[in-house]
Amino acid sequence: MRKMTRRQFATGLVGAAAVATVPRAFGAASDKIKPSVVGGIEIGVQSFTYRGFSVDRMIESMRSVGLSSVELWTGHLDPAKHTEADFRTVRGKLDAAGIRVSAYCVNFKPDASADLLEKAFEGAGLLGTSLMTTSTEKSIIPKIDEWAQKYKVTIGIHNHWFGDAWFKGDRSQNFESPDDFMGALRGRSDHLAINLDIGHFSAAGYDPVAFFKEHHDRIMSLHIKDRDRDATHSQRKFGQGATPITEVLKLAQQLEFKYAANIEWEEDEQEPTPGVRDSFEYMKRVLAS
Repeated sequence: MRKMTRRQFATGLVGAAAVATVPRAFGAASDKIKPSVVGGIEIGVQSFTYRGFSVDRMIESMRSVGLSSVELWTGHLDPAKHTEADFRTVRGKLDAAGIRVSAYCVNFKPDASADLLEKAFEGAGLLGTSLMTTSTEKSIIPKIDEWAQKYKVTIGIHNHWFGDAWFKGDRSQNFESPDDFMGALRGRSDHLAINLDIGHFSAAGYDPVAFFKEHHDRIMSLHIKDRDRDATHSQRKFGQGATPITEVLKLAQQLEFKYAANIEWEEDEQEPTPGVRDSFEYMKRVLAS
């Protein structure tokens, strides 16, 4: 990826992505997705939901559902593998479909190199966003904060429930609890923030409503999923589990939350579209009531 200056990053030179070659059908104004904003809240999707899809297939699914906002996951656009041209091409396709990149998600390992960090933060600018999210570890937080300040990007730390069978990480280094979040943010710049996954937070035994209310000024992205009360905190259709989705969304309206509430549907990897559609409809009902 060609190196950009910070001035180019900040002034939107990245808008040149609009000239990327995309199918003509994507470019028609009538074909653009209408903004998926309901009751003042932007509803989007975390593209990990579409981990079994290509970017093109994801766009078609989002168009069929009516979602105009995406938190683009590194599995779809990886700074370690993809070039500046790739970023511009994806940006062009998303722009043509009427899809806004609310944030760029790159999961940094503790030994992430300066080259990778540079490409990742430049990549956010190429995608037209000054927001990023990351699943990472505490040891690299000081370095991430430095790079966020350098590029004037706000980056949110993502949380998980350590009880999930797939989780094999170092609990002392990962993020699950309110203390994990607040310890990482203490003494750091305002460019370091929180990407609150309310499903994982609730599964871990914490109250996402109370935490959101108290710390909303440091939260720049919400991941919305519904997990149940059973031993494995199973993933459920929205409204059928124990996660207080309705209460969080209503609070977001009260707080005039200016960032995206992103559906993260972890079931049905090969065809998540029905689950995404059902989740979107549930959120619309809540926010419109």
